[in-house]
Amino acid sequence: MKKQILVTLILGLFLMLACNKTEENDRFELLTATAWVSDSLLVDGADASGPGQVLEKFKGEVTFNRDATGHFGQYTGFWRFADNKSQIVITTDSLPIPLTTIIDELTASSLKINTAYPSLTNPDQNMQIRMTFKAK
Repeated sequence: MKKQILVTLILGLFLMLACNKTEENDRFELLTATAWVSDSLLVDGADASGPGQVLEKFKGEVTFNRDATGHFGQYTGFWRFADNKSQIVITTDSLPIPLTTIIDELTASSLKINTAYPSLTNPDQNMQIRMTFKAK
C-alpha cells in the first residue's frame, strides 16, 4: 500500500511538472502560430487608431516570429516574454522606450494586452493603453 501511495505521488509530481511546461510552451505557440489583426486600440478608454492618433501605427497586422523578431503594425523590432510569460516586451527603434504589456488574454483566436506608457506630449503622465487583436 505504501508503494502505491509513493508511486501515485511521484506520478502526480511528474504530471504537474509536465502541465507547467505545456502551459509555458502553449503561450509561445499561441502567440507565434498566427498573424494577429488589430481589433481595438484604445488610450484611456477612447479609440486611438485613427489618422494622427497615438496608436495609428499599431493598426493592422501584428506578427510575433519564433526568432523573437516581429512586425507590429508599421513597426518592426523584437519581442520577448517577461514575468513568467505574463508580459510581452516589444522593442523597436521607433519607440523611445520598450513597450511592456500585460497579457490579459491569449487564445488561438484572441490576444488582449494592456499597458501604461508615458504620454508623448506630457511624459509625466501615463497613457492607459488597451490593444486587442484577432487571429487572422
